[in-house]
Amino acid sequence: MNARADELARTDKLYSREPAGSPVDIVGHCVERSEEVLTPLALQLLAHLHRRFNPRRLELLAARKQRQRELDAGVLPDFLPETAAVRSGEWRVAPVPADLTDRRVEITGPVERKMIINALNAPVRCFMADFEDSCTPNWENVVRGQVNLADAIRRSISYTDPASGKVYRLGERTATLIVRPRGWHLSEKHVLVNGEPVSASLFDFGLYIANNHEALERAGTGPYFYLPKMESHLEARLWNDVFLAAQDALGMRRGTIKATVLIETILAAFEMDEILYELREHSAGLNCGRWDYIFSFIKKFRNRRDFLLPDRAVVTMDRRFLRSYVDLLIRTCHRRGAHAMGGMAAQIPVRDPQANEIAMARVRADKLREARAGHDGTWIAHPGLAAVAREAFDSVMSGPNQLHVARSEVSVARDDLLAVPDGQITEEGLRNNIRVGVQYLEAWLRGNGCVPLYNLMEDAATAEICRAQLWQWLHHGARTSDGAPVTAERFDRLLAEELDRIHGEVGSQRLANGVFPSASRLFERMIKQDEFDEFLTLPAYELID
Repeated sequence: MNARADELARTDKLYSREPAGSPVDIVGHCVERSEEVLTPLALQLLAHLHRRFNPRRLELLAARKQRQRELDAGVLPDFLPETAAVRSGEWRVAPVPADLTDRRVEITGPVERKMIINALNAPVRCFMADFEDSCTPNWENVVRGQVNLADAIRRSISYTDPASGKVYRLGERTATLIVRPRGWHLSEKHVLVNGEPVSASLFDFGLYIANNHEALERAGTGPYFYLPKMESHLEARLWNDVFLAAQDALGMRRGTIKATVLIETILAAFEMDEILYELREHSAGLNCGRWDYIFSFIKKFRNRRDFLLPDRAVVTMDRRFLRSYVDLLIRTCHRRGAHAMGGMAAQIPVRDPQANEIAMARVRADKLREARAGHDGTWIAHPGLAAVAREAFDSVMSGPNQLHVARSEVSVARDDLLAVPDGQITEEGLRNNIRVGVQYLEAWLRGNGCVPLYNLMEDAATAEICRAQLWQWLHHGARTSDGAPVTAERFDRLLAEELDRIHGEVGSQRLANGVFPSASRLFERMIKQDEFDEFLTLPAYELID
């Protein structure tokens, strides 16, 4: 029996811990090679985790709704008095493995086969393979993504471009692999346990670790994760308990799993210490997920007129609420011996030399800002940015990280994190949000969650900013710089005009092959309805297979 077949057959560790009567039903269509990842071991682990932890997940999601009602009633978030001892205590997270010591440049992207090869071959330290914001979670994508990752870990992955015939394979040196499962708010409708859809988080995590933990160990690495969209330390505690349960069930040493938490919600910003504490045996640090963080700021205070944000383009990292968030994250992480990772550069290389130089200058300035602030590394979305980002960090860093940069002078209060940036709302800001939002949603519905638009790489987080701002401006009757209010009639007119512009830009063939009518209808409904959808991916998920 070969090594892979031996892995797939090795289920005794988990089965010995599981009672009978835990049926798992796969209701998705057949995907090629799905049997290699929907293994008995993986499904048994998934059933075990779902039955044990899904009730807590649902309770925590209900707690999010209650917290939103409190925010709507005027209660502002603050540092928790009941966890003051954690914030003041002297404790540190466990050390990270050698291949997570230097993370100065990390590339991110969806779990598409060619992307995985190119990202692992890129001149970066780590690659975050994403089942979340840059991946449309249709059944084929999530199953093929698991197959692709299994092949990559075993170095058997290859891809032949159907147009050019070019063959892509892994180079001798590859980046360290980190996986981002979907957030706690999402379900995987194609897999049922006792008739109930499983958590998408548990599905992505469970399949990956069950099928690959032994191969990762043989390769000299481990199961490393990025954890998205958390809003409290109790949600981090849930992840930690999942890690412990999975390691015990699979016969793994506790602490083998390492996870970096994306601080990408305004509520989590008040609980950074607590989140690190909950995961301290498994923690690999925190990350400034800036785009989702801006979206969260809008979303959580959407019903307050005094929290209206200006155009997306002017909400930059030098604004007080974002600068304070960055400084607090770095200080918190380094005090606890944890990495403080910077955020995503949205720019991508462009063909026009002059425009490209402007884009690269912006990336360079952003990465220098992060390095000088004390970040230990940063994110990029395109291999063409690797050299610029690496040079920026190399010019500041004398070692593999900046854990020695204590930032002890930083003192961030509640009002710093809640400072609303000033600035204008413009008609061009309205139009840009419509244009980007509709095109991203259309691509997402077709199965592509990572979309280059107008020289920027857009994913679900940036599209969420567009949607949330439009909803906020419309429902509060915000006035643009010309003095005109944002009304439903004005939105309808601009939507029609921007759809005409999009159609002219993409061409007749792309228009015929797309799903623009469905995307524009859904986008319009989400903007104009009274209730705000917590995530655009929730109603959109109902429209994909």
